[in-house]
Amino acid sequence: MDRPCLDILRRLKLPDVYTIALEELEADNKELLDVKKARSRIEYYFTCTPSLPLYILNNWPEVDTITYLDADLFFFADPAPIYREFSGHSIAIIPHRFPPNLRSHERHGIYNVGYLSFKRDPHASTCLQWWKNKCLEWCCDRVENNRYADQKYLDDWPTRFRGVVEIQHKGANLAPWNISNYTISNDKNGVRVDDQPLIFFHFHGFRQINRWLYDPNLAIFKVKPSQTVKQSVVAPYIHALVEVTELVSPELSKPSIPYGIRRQSKNSSLQYRLWKALDSLICLSRTILTKNYIVVINDRIM
Repeated sequence: MDRPCLDILRRLKLPDVYTIALEELEADNKELLDVKKARSRIEYYFTCTPSLPLYILNNWPEVDTITYLDADLFFFADPAPIYREFSGHSIAIIPHRFPPNLRSHERHGIYNVGYLSFKRDPHASTCLQWWKNKCLEWCCDRVENNRYADQKYLDDWPTRFRGVVEIQHKGANLAPWNISNYTISNDKNGVRVDDQPLIFFHFHGFRQINRWLYDPNLAIFKVKPSQTVKQSVVAPYIHALVEVTELVSPELSKPSIPYGIRRQSKNSSLQYRLWKALDSLICLSRTILTKNYIVVINDRIM
């Protein structure tokens, strides 16, 4: 974690959260620093992925199981069913589960790096060390020679390593690229993915376009969100983002936070306001035509 973000989290004093500075990870892994200058920021973060769980397992002997999660996952239910599937295994991975019309996306990997679990045992240790070496060797943000970033290295894990389990729960890693496989419903027990509870959704590519408009990144995967998806999946995430923004905003305004990550002051020039008005009009038109955007008016999801 970069130092400015680390400082914010430490000042928030969140319970049960232990933060690790990027410098700490690098101090324990000279090989990372050796490749850092040759890679873009995102490529360097991809390179760090296997080094982080290895660092924790090597420095915290009390950790028996470690799970890597992408930052854009949002949990709706207890992950206990995932760990029941993982029980008795060394490594847990989740397929992308692309529908037939999106199978070409497997060029980026059969499995998704967004969720991975490792036990403290020889099989997981061998896997993590092999993966780390491969990412240090090559970890570019492009498909090349059957490789893609840190992700496509997972393709042959079920045959390369012992103790690998593919998580089958439909509610684990529901995402824009696989949501069309399932019927999404809502009942008194929460959101359902076919006949199973939604455990977590992967909000890959989700972005806020302006104050009231959000793009859930479904259009690129040829998906139009139903009202259930909008109200029961996307809405809770938006509300959580708003709450977190309100929580960290006072911290972002402090002088110790670098200017580049602080909230920019609003430009009040006529040219800027006209440009923003035109942008909003374009976004609204796209919303009406495609029905792929989420509109928030007075805290209501439209």
